Amino acid sequence: MGLVVTMTINLRVNMSIPVKKLTLMAILTTAALIIFIIESQIPLPIPIPGVKLGLANAVTLFALFYGNRKRGDGPGVSSAATADTPTTANESTADISAAPDAPTALNLTIVNVFTILLCRILLGAIFTGRPIAFAYSLAGGLPGFAAQALMKRFVTTKQIWVCGAVGAVFHNIGQILAAMLITGTPAIAVYLPVLVIAGVITGVITGLIAQFTLTRIHM
Repeated sequence: MGLVVTMTINLRVNMSIPVKKLTLMAILTTAALIIFIIESQIPLPIPIPGVKLGLANAVTLFALFYGNRKRGDGPGVSSAATADTPTTANESTADISAAPDAPTALNLTIVNVFTILLCRILLGAIFTGRPIAFAYSLAGGLPGFAAQALMKRFVTTKQIWVCGAVGAVFHNIGQILAAMLITGTPAIAVYLPVLVIAGVITGVITGLIAQFTLTRIHM
C-alpha cells in the first residue's frame, strides 16, 4: 500500500479533475489486482476451504473512504487555538479550504469504488486463469461491498476496521451461498460459523491496513 500512498500524493499536480479521478481509479485497480494475484499464489496453512486474508479488500476500503473524511477524523487546529489568533478574511478562507473536513476534488463515489471492485474481480479471474473464481469473487464481493458501503454512513476513518469486519463476514456468507448453488451441496453450510469468525479477523486486518494508509496520506 506504500506505493498507493506515493502515487496518490503525486496526483496533486495540475491535471483536470476527471483525469485525476480516472488515474486514481486505475492505480487502485492495479494495486488491488496485484495483491489479489500474489495472494492467490500463496495458500494459507488452514485446512478449511474459503479462508483467506482478502488483502485486496484493503484497497476497496481505502477507495471507499478516501477523500470523504468526517469531522473529527484527523488532526487539525482546534477552535480554541484559532480563536486566539487574529486572521484576515483571506487567511480564514484559505484555512477553511485547507481543512481536513473540506471535500477534495478526488472524492470517489460509490459507483467509482464499485467499478474498481468489478474491474479487479474480472481481471483477477482472467489473469489467474480460473473462470470459476469470477463467480465466487462476484458472489462474495457484491454483498461484501454493499455491507461496507452501508457501514460507511455510520463510521469514521478511525473505525474502518469495523467496516472491514462487517464486509468480510458478508463476503464469506455470499461465497458460501454461491458454493451451495454451484455444487448443489447444502452441507457446505457447516463451514459458515468458521468462515464468519475468520471473516471478522481478516476483515479487521484489512480494515486496519486501509485505515493506516489513509492516516499516512492525511498527515
